[in-house]
Amino acid sequence: MEESMSAPAGKKKKIPRQPMPGQEPDVRKRNFDEVPFGLSPEAALREAERCLQCKKPTCVAGCPVSIDIPKFIHHLKKGELTKSIRKIWERNAFPAVCGRVCPQEIQCEGACIVGKVDDPVAIGNLERFVADYERKHGQGDLPPRSESTGKKVAVVGSGPAGLTVAGDLILKGHEVTVYEAFHKPGGVLVYGIPEFRLPKEIVSKEVNFLERLGVKVECNAVIGRSISLDELFQQGYQAVFIGVGAGLPRFLNIPGENLIGIFSANEYLTRANLMKAYRFPEYDTPIIKGKNVVTLGAGNVAMDAARTALRLGAAHSRIVYRRSRQEVPARSAEVHHAEEEGVEFHFLTSPIKFSGNDKGRVTGMECLRMELGAPDETGRRRPVPIDGARFELECDQVIIAVGAGANPLLTKSVEGLKLNKWGYIVVDPETGKTSKQGVWAGGDIVTGSATVILAMGAGRKAADSIHKFLTWGW
Repeated sequence: MEESMSAPAGKKKKIPRQPMPGQEPDVRKRNFDEVPFGLSPEAALREAERCLQCKKPTCVAGCPVSIDIPKFIHHLKKGELTKSIRKIWERNAFPAVCGRVCPQEIQCEGACIVGKVDDPVAIGNLERFVADYERKHGQGDLPPRSESTGKKVAVVGSGPAGLTVAGDLILKGHEVTVYEAFHKPGGVLVYGIPEFRLPKEIVSKEVNFLERLGVKVECNAVIGRSISLDELFQQGYQAVFIGVGAGLPRFLNIPGENLIGIFSANEYLTRANLMKAYRFPEYDTPIIKGKNVVTLGAGNVAMDAARTALRLGAAHSRIVYRRSRQEVPARSAEVHHAEEEGVEFHFLTSPIKFSGNDKGRVTGMECLRMELGAPDETGRRRPVPIDGARFELECDQVIIAVGAGANPLLTKSVEGLKLNKWGYIVVDPETGKTSKQGVWAGGDIVTGSATVILAMGAGRKAADSIHKFLTWGW
């Protein structure tokens, strides 16, 4: 099938950006199937034709893992799908994931030269196409692996950072074991991102790719409790990477927050995603299915929670955010999808109190109208309350998605590991080295909640540093 793909011949004409087909909003908001269908081979070839093959590709500089974007697109244009996926694999072991959830609009596509005068090349959609084509039609070939070094590395946490480290180091010839606290590997990719945005089968296939390379994955292993970090060294590991994410929920600390029906986004999405509560009773994971749901926050996690609520049967799903629309941190595509599906947005609104009934269940929320004042330390205008502008918002379920902090379960148990005042691990930003010899860290446990691709970029830097350490010493 690969040989049958060829670029269109003849004189070049201006080609518009190829639209991504997908489910209609009224259909998809009641199912958990993936929203976009992916590009057809014909559309992928037409989109690839839009690439200028720049001699100084700014798109590569915009990619946190520096994929050779023009080269993989060049192979795609020629119908060389195996060469295309191999080129991506040189820098990214998880293209099917990144093609779906990375914020390309502010990274590779944001730096695309074509985008200066037209819509940028749909790099993310092409990456997804190549990865999906390999998964469905490829021969299962693996990238070459260096001769065994006999060195052992333990990776704690199987999220994007940890899996990137594992993939890089296994190819360099080291023995790698990944320890995951949950019963399935993938970290935030499986417990945080909903099925309709990132199917779990995709994550499973990407993890299986690493296992076929030789990476060992041990689940239900809580490092810091079942075994200490120091004991890993005693078992023969010469280096350890910590990529446990930032999974400690943040709350608002306002009256009524303990009422029944109020969830952290972490718990809500973990139940729905990793534990498949949306398929109850097939999967015996109960979850409250609210009819009048409010999600607090406006990041990608908040969009995921609000859209999940619709799919679980909510008649009304609302986003409440204390800043204006211009300050919304979620990807524009996620906000667009949420609006299409009927999620309602209440901007410049801040909750101050939850109210409940005599059974202890949440029934409403008292809110303040806000306005934007002077910029705060982040450079964004600070929301300030408008005197007397209070109102009630009815709800029977609330999902708090205002960020997450560093889980101290592991970090507090490691002697000699320097943490900052927020509990995140302090590292050398260029290498991922921690204050403890033989230990590296990266991803959200270092930066706080960030994107999948930034965690992968941190994992890549750490893997390079670990390889140098195993080769030449600290």
